[in-house]
Amino acid sequence: MAERRVPRIRFKGFEEDWEQRKLSSIYKNIRNAFVGTVTPYYVPDGHFYLESNNIKDGQINRNSEVFINDEFYYQQKDKWLRTGDMVMVQSGHVGHAAVIPENLDKTAAHALIMFTDQIEEIDPYFLNYQYQTTTAIKKISDITKGNTIKHILSSDMQNFVVDIPRVEEQARIAAFFRNLDNLITLHQRKLEKLKILKKAMLEKMFPKNGTKVPEIRFSGFTENWEQRKLSDVADKVIEKNTDLAVQETFTNSAEYGVISQRDFFDHDISNAENIGGYYVVRDEDFVYNPRISVTAPVGPVNRNKLGRNGIMSPLYTVFRTHGIDTTYLEWFFKSSYWHPFMYFNGDSGTRSDRFSIKDAVFFEMSIPTPSFEEQRQIGVCLDQLDNLITLHQRKLEILRQIKKSMLERMFV
Repeated sequence: MAERRVPRIRFKGFEEDWEQRKLSSIYKNIRNAFVGTVTPYYVPDGHFYLESNNIKDGQINRNSEVFINDEFYYQQKDKWLRTGDMVMVQSGHVGHAAVIPENLDKTAAHALIMFTDQIEEIDPYFLNYQYQTTTAIKKISDITKGNTIKHILSSDMQNFVVDIPRVEEQARIAAFFRNLDNLITLHQRKLEKLKILKKAMLEKMFPKNGTKVPEIRFSGFTENWEQRKLSDVADKVIEKNTDLAVQETFTNSAEYGVISQRDFFDHDISNAENIGGYYVVRDEDFVYNPRISVTAPVGPVNRNKLGRNGIMSPLYTVFRTHGIDTTYLEWFFKSSYWHPFMYFNGDSGTRSDRFSIKDAVFFEMSIPTPSFEEQRQIGVCLDQLDNLITLHQRKLEILRQIKKSMLERMFV
């Protein structure tokens, strides 16, 4: 008996085998959109011109937009895309596809493969999700040409075979994934709003230069903030690992904070013969890493929250606090408040990837300091906001995993 062509997960009421069709039997026209130089026709405000960078992960985005003038737009009239038509990226991130929504009816496109004029009734969103399955991605990869710049031909897509059930089942599958995509988009937007809020709070919960109070403040606090030097609230750690009592080497990552070197590099990169000269980092100690990056332009300062001791290379500056809330100080160093001080008193040194500042100068840094209770509330507030962001990131990742899993199970 021949193997049945059915998905592993299926809506009730559908039992027939799926059929295989060439795309040329579904669409009358599978052809290229305009390919050529368009820049002379760009205008600041005209007709939106759909390009490959607007097509990603099955959706049309308008993160970047170009517009064309009336003359060129009407020259493309015979290639205008209509609601329900499909487009596919043919060069670069090949195979990414999208369906033309109602608000982009009569859109002109550049360097995309266009699927228009249906011969056979089909739900285009069903096809769009099928293109996102591992099976379809591999099949598209197999017909992709080119070494430097990957591309596919519209003629190859004419012979591309898809698996289709009857239209009613297509519609149910498409609706399921569209709802899932809407939920993913909703969580993405919530996450972005929370990140924007966090950035704003970091800017507004510390006094701007020359002022003695922040823009945003908890009720009940009216006193001016004091300016204290870092040396007033922290001491440089000079304790060396001379007896080799501590064997675990830490590193300070701009993205992950203070973590074990084994977790960051998959193994210890410190030389066992040299760790006697490393500084001992105790729980709640702070570490400054002079290595600069896009997210840490003057190097990151992070707190050891691992709950155990470790050791750090002398390239790092380790300091231990007193008389200040450690969570508050941690968030201070996650803000950009202290960056001007660093730029004014240090430089990138002889190595372009490292910031250079003398320890004595570093500890002269001014720390805006409210009452201890206000420090505590600021730290708690920002911690809660950060936890909320982490929660939404996890939810978003779960939804993406669900979509990935269901794509493999709801298509043949």
